Amino acid sequence: MMDADAIIIGAGACGLMCAVQAGYLGKKVIILEKNEKPGAKILISGGGRCNYTNQFASAEQFISANSHFIKSAFNQWTVDDTISFFETYGIQGKEKTLGQLFPEGKNAKDVVDVFTSACADFGQEIRTKADVKEIEVLPDGFKVTYQKNEKTISLRAEKLVIATGGLPIPKMGATDFALRFARKHQLKIIETAPALVPLTITGKNEEWFSQLSGNSVFCEVSNDEISFEENILFTHWGLSGPAILQISSFWRRGEVINLNLLPGENILLLLDEERKMNGKTLVSTLLNRFYTKKLTDALGKFLPLSKPVASLTKIEIELIDETIHRFKVKPAGDKGYDKAEVMRGGIDTNEVSSKTLECKKIPNLFFGGECLDVTGWLGGYNFQWAWASGFVIAQQI
Repeated sequence: MMDADAIIIGAGACGLMCAVQAGYLGKKVIILEKNEKPGAKILISGGGRCNYTNQFASAEQFISANSHFIKSAFNQWTVDDTISFFETYGIQGKEKTLGQLFPEGKNAKDVVDVFTSACADFGQEIRTKADVKEIEVLPDGFKVTYQKNEKTISLRAEKLVIATGGLPIPKMGATDFALRFARKHQLKIIETAPALVPLTITGKNEEWFSQLSGNSVFCEVSNDEISFEENILFTHWGLSGPAILQISSFWRRGEVINLNLLPGENILLLLDEERKMNGKTLVSTLLNRFYTKKLTDALGKFLPLSKPVASLTKIEIELIDETIHRFKVKPAGDKGYDKAEVMRGGIDTNEVSSKTLECKKIPNLFFGGECLDVTGWLGGYNFQWAWASGFVIAQQI
């Protein structure tokens, strides 16, 4: 006897969407969640406000060894589908910036409530504090054994969904469950690493960055591959802020990143204009128009702040241009999975069908969400992938 049409391991964004969509199709599922409550990562996303999708989400904003993989899922479940789904449950999207949608007048808890309420309406079970210990692949399905309150319980179902997320934020219950299962069954894994994560600075420059802790500046951050224009935040251990989190997904240890501290402006033209209008203006006075006094003063380590613009030599002008527009930083590392928002890498997408997300080697097994080698930019993209993958899998249950 089967206990449900499918067992879903993980009550995160993908697992919850999968359960609700399966409910629409009249399918019965049981979700097993290790945490005390479902949607743990949803609840802390966006500082508790939950940036639940992005109006511009497409394959372009994702990192994967197969850049075309998610196109099929995004064709099946679009951003408009996400917006309509949440509107049906009383959540209207409000754009904050760069296409990021947040629930207007509501928060992350309201987003989770959408799923828990819908699951209750459809009779889908969410069993929390359920620590899965073993998965047996049977000729007619799967047997999942878990522990709850020191009791050992087994369930059987024809279909199995693994949506246990990635490695970031272990204190929220993140584990390597999906990766361990994949390795056990000889599924290929793309090397994993923290992504959307702050970067650390050590050595001779550590004190310079540390003294600027708390200062934020709009900046273009780039490497040889990509660039992002958003705020950066100086911290006592290095750099954070949206632009740094974005570039971190593309950064590799030992690489240098470039900071354009004045994007959209040309410091050479500004200096020239100032020289024509008032050559007595100090370099510090000019820079204070764009930066906090603390940041301007800190730049005095590299620049002749106390010199009038008209007195600058050619070499000094070149130095100012290089420092302001091409400030080079060589991070020592990152803050690790404790501070990362997502994981880069994961189960190789070649191991699953792009149309159904079914495992090619193990029929009726599906992987969705962050455990796969699909990593989105900051700004609601990873949620869009979670919702889409949950929907796609539900069509197969």
